Amino acid sequence: MSKVALVTGSSSGIGAAVARRLAQDGCTVVVNSRSSVEAGQAVAAEIGGSYVQADVADELAARGLVDSVLTAHGRLDVLVNNAGTTQVIPHTDLAAATPEVWRHLYEVNVIAPFVLVTAAEKALREARGCVVNISSLAGVKPTGSSIPYAASKAALNHQTRLLAKALGPDIRVNAVAPGLVDTPWTQDWHEIRALVTAMAPMRRSATPDDVAEMVLALVRSSYVTGEVVVLDGGLGLLP
Repeated sequence: MSKVALVTGSSSGIGAAVARRLAQDGCTVVVNSRSSVEAGQAVAAEIGGSYVQADVADELAARGLVDSVLTAHGRLDVLVNNAGTTQVIPHTDLAAATPEVWRHLYEVNVIAPFVLVTAAEKALREARGCVVNISSLAGVKPTGSSIPYAASKAALNHQTRLLAKALGPDIRVNAVAPGLVDTPWTQDWHEIRALVTAMAPMRRSATPDDVAEMVLALVRSSYVTGEVVVLDGGLGLLP
């Protein structure tokens, strides 16, 4: 029986690339999105998987998503917490980073992954499965689209380590922390892309496939847990 993987926020960008790569590796993949139903269904059809619509920031919907996977497939081996959100706010504009912004970003980027892990814990233990969280370089370095976003990804990184310690040896928990990735979200970020291209040792920004390859490596690596793997083309090497 093939492994079953759930990839949240996988109708486009990084999530879609991860879904495709896991499917290529033999997994049965469940695609998910909050609102892009047709796009999500198209990805699922392309890879021979299935699609479930759910807003993972809604606790009942997130738990229902996991239940749907288990009802349809009877197991869950891989959970990729890719769904995330941001709000672009200059770091110096403290007034714009309102408590409402903080709450929303934490609900999606921090609380939702935790809820999904707790909902999937029993199934993942039975499968001796793994969790991969999609974080950000902004959670490691003082950078990112806004202070609340960066702080939420830093929280996700620490959550990754804490869960790895709490859930081992049955469940491995790791994270990938990309720098700039060329996705629909970032297609207009021309100045940042030019900066990365000029400064990073790899002389380019990342692609969704770059992230997907690292996710697959963590899924396959049976002795790696509690790691936050930075995927930034070497940008973090600069002073």
